[in-house]
Amino acid sequence: MTTGRSRIFRSGVVALAGKPNVGKSSLLNALLDYKLAIVSEKPQTTRTSIRGVLNRRGLQVIFCDTPGLHLPKHALGRAIVSNAEIALAACDVICLVTDATDTSLGPEDREVVAKVLKAGRPVLLVVNKTDLMNGETAAVRLASLYRDAGITGGGVSVSAKRKTKLDALIDAIACRLGESSPIYDEDVLTDKPERFLASEMIREKVLKLTEDEVPHSVAVDIEDYKSPDEYPERDVLYIRAALLVERPGQKGILLGEKGNRIREIGRQARKDIESMTGHKVYLELWVKVRPKWRQSEEAVRRLGLKE
Repeated sequence: MTTGRSRIFRSGVVALAGKPNVGKSSLLNALLDYKLAIVSEKPQTTRTSIRGVLNRRGLQVIFCDTPGLHLPKHALGRAIVSNAEIALAACDVICLVTDATDTSLGPEDREVVAKVLKAGRPVLLVVNKTDLMNGETAAVRLASLYRDAGITGGGVSVSAKRKTKLDALIDAIACRLGESSPIYDEDVLTDKPERFLASEMIREKVLKLTEDEVPHSVAVDIEDYKSPDEYPERDVLYIRAALLVERPGQKGILLGEKGNRIREIGRQARKDIESMTGHKVYLELWVKVRPKWRQSEEAVRRLGLKE
């Protein structure tokens, strides 16, 4: 016979939603205190949803970093938006992440609000980037703007960059989650395999080291991935990856003079992958031209960019 009440445990899936470049991926990394999602100042960096698991006493939050909601112009864009909408439909709570520097709601913001409300989940307004201005002033202004647009579930102002008020955000989320057993084991950090994370690390270095013409047109296709975890006879993680671009000129930009840029992409990516896996890495990079691949539904699916 047991006496007393058992400890309440809450768990659930929380989608980090919003338009591009409001800091959703940076917020995920700050909440987890681990760099799980790649980060770039270039819009539409996130293409597929990625889950990160936060464990606290009596609480498990599965944060889902979603692609930025926008008006798509090609098959890749449609897949990105579809991936975000799927994540919204499958979550328990939506954190609508906004930029503290915004002073009004434009057409893109209102489209985001419409998709968030359509999901029919509890919505928490999260005002990010308060390090760029007075956080309280921004929170009051944006809360009023979004309240008029139909977002009435309360809000929290945070700075992912400075990691301020993250505990207040987690507490606000916990209050909106129901009682439930943990969804993942305590030692699970993400639902994504190493192979996917490695491809994202490579793409992050492409975004960092190339000009504005290239990033939207680049995809990373891991053609071979042999890890010592699967092949005990190996002492090195072998990765062969193709960087896909749409035009020959973009290939030249990625290669750089005498191949200097692609070597630097490989060097920086290899360092991150070694840190993630704990293995020495042999990374082989190739650049391939695939004209108009972003326009092709088949190419987008084959690259795993449509969930």
